[in-house]
Amino acid sequence: MTMRQDKAEAYGRLAGRVAVITGAGDGIGRGVARRFAAEGAAIVVAEIDEATGESTTRELVEEFGADARFVRTDVTDREQVEAMVAAAVETWGRIDVLVNNAWGGTGGVGRVENKTDEQLDRGFAMGYYGPFWAMRAAFPHMREQGWGRVINMCSLNGVNAHMGTLEYNSAKEALRALTRTAAREWAPTGVVVNAVCPGAKSAAFRRRMAANPELATAADRSNPMGRIGDPEQDIAPVVLFLASEDARYLTGNTLFVDGGSHINGVVWEPDLDAS
Repeated sequence: MTMRQDKAEAYGRLAGRVAVITGAGDGIGRGVARRFAAEGAAIVVAEIDEATGESTTRELVEEFGADARFVRTDVTDREQVEAMVAAAVETWGRIDVLVNNAWGGTGGVGRVENKTDEQLDRGFAMGYYGPFWAMRAAFPHMREQGWGRVINMCSLNGVNAHMGTLEYNSAKEALRALTRTAAREWAPTGVVVNAVCPGAKSAAFRRRMAANPELATAADRSNPMGRIGDPEQDIAPVVLFLASEDARYLTGNTLFVDGGSHINGVVWEPDLDAS
């Protein structure tokens, strides 16, 4: 046992807790997993990409001495989502924290009238049904132990109705509605449910900027703090708070962790073909 591991297990804010994090191989999910590991949590790294999932799991074990397990998970597949939750319970006997973060893209930016049924179906499978299946599977265990934290990663894209990303915007706003409804229904059980709308250089953000490089500099300039956030240093600490005992009386809320971008809205105007 390393000194760092010993300290995390003895004093960490998540010592003794078990967390499942989807999309934990990269971006915000990886940043959250690293922060949770530093605070003593046991972690299921739920990730569809085996290379990044296994790499992140090794990081957690080698850098933090964490008890971590990689479970390959496609969140658009209900059976895999349920198996992800079952893996946590079978391994550690409990699940305390669920972070629904995974997103894998749906085929690019386009106007509403050019979106396909397949894009909408995939967007809702990833952004809404995946989190719903995970919440439904995790809740009985959280209710039985009288303690649980669900953090759903939503988006300013939906709040501000960004152009070109209809399926993402719609799924994320539906997820916020699910967040509030579950928070209300589960409030008496000790399970709290909150949403985070982050402004960070996530994997999805990097993909969008690669496709629209002229927007990368503009994105930083448009942020009141002059930069897009770092997943581990800016977003993960807030998710840690929501996962901790300190959030015991906070439920049904959306926290905008975005450097102030939500205050006046964010400009997202890709060049979309109107033909």
